[in-house]
Amino acid sequence: MVEPLTVGVEEEFFLISPDGGSVEPSSREVLAAVPVTGPVQLVKPECSTAVVEIATDPHSDLSLLGDNVRWLRSVAATAAESAGCAVLACGTEPVAGPYHPPSDGSRFRGIHRKYGDLVFGHMPCGLHVHVGMPDREHAVRVSNHLRPWLPTLQALAGNSPISLGEDTGFASWRSMWWAYMPVWGPAPLFSGVDEYNALLDRLVATGVILDRKMAYWFARPSEHVPTVEVRVMDVSPTSDTTVLLAGLVRALVATCLREVERGTPPPSVSEQLLVAAHWQAAREGLEGGAVDLTTGRPAPAWTTVDRLLTHITPALAGTGDLPLVSGLLADLRTNGSWAERQRGTIRQGGTPADVAAHLSSLFLK
Repeated sequence: MVEPLTVGVEEEFFLISPDGGSVEPSSREVLAAVPVTGPVQLVKPECSTAVVEIATDPHSDLSLLGDNVRWLRSVAATAAESAGCAVLACGTEPVAGPYHPPSDGSRFRGIHRKYGDLVFGHMPCGLHVHVGMPDREHAVRVSNHLRPWLPTLQALAGNSPISLGEDTGFASWRSMWWAYMPVWGPAPLFSGVDEYNALLDRLVATGVILDRKMAYWFARPSEHVPTVEVRVMDVSPTSDTTVLLAGLVRALVATCLREVERGTPPPSVSEQLLVAAHWQAAREGLEGGAVDLTTGRPAPAWTTVDRLLTHITPALAGTGDLPLVSGLLADLRTNGSWAERQRGTIRQGGTPADVAAHLSSLFLK
């Protein structure tokens, strides 16, 4: 067994009324109910007062990461119950509600002033997976190699077909929502960390983004921890799906890191084809077609998942994660994507509020 890279996750959650209604701008009350454990803030604010975030420790063992996710989710759920609300892990708000007020703090209020209610009035919720890197140079180069595989991860994580009471027609409407931002989508190819830093500094200097953290590329070096951060995925209803996605991301990053260290150039992919593949993943999710960037041809979405699994199986086997990840992936294949399961509730006569209530009931699973 090889020495595994560390992996950690950040998850963003909506606060909703206990009956599965619209979002509740209750983050101040929820955060006040979270127990204080030294310098570590277990549940954190986000830009919106209707959203909170958890961030795990970095872990070498994927099962321990799962334990950490479940524990932090229980902390958030208990605090929310104390504040008279519930927690929902969904990419967008299923039930229509009012705009969210911005959270306290100069950065959050500055974001709200700059981008307005159009962007942050209904903030979506994502899953960000961090994988430890030797340094930022490796993180930039690994990000180059990740690019053609990220639409598949996006399709696997689709969990936002219903937004503000309407079926959007997309498996991941959250992905389309982010297109409002000026720096978003697949990261450019970079020759190295110097070019990456230079472009980021120029973007900040233009005033289009307020700071370096606002380059919302789908994969990038983190600005606050020594990791590569993959941020293309909707937040997942259950801890098990979060563990599945984290395991796939870590194995993919490890595979790309080996390619970088061998001097293998990053895959040559048309920029427009890459954008098209992400649009198709957001639209179709797992139940439809995909753009297979390893061949440049259309393919069923599950075919691209199988290609990804084949590509990263040596890394999964090397860390001992192959049985766990394969089992969780088989469950997703059998029961359908979370986007499809949301739509299943509607087909059975349910409402968007029923979708929210059901997803909320799975929060600690």
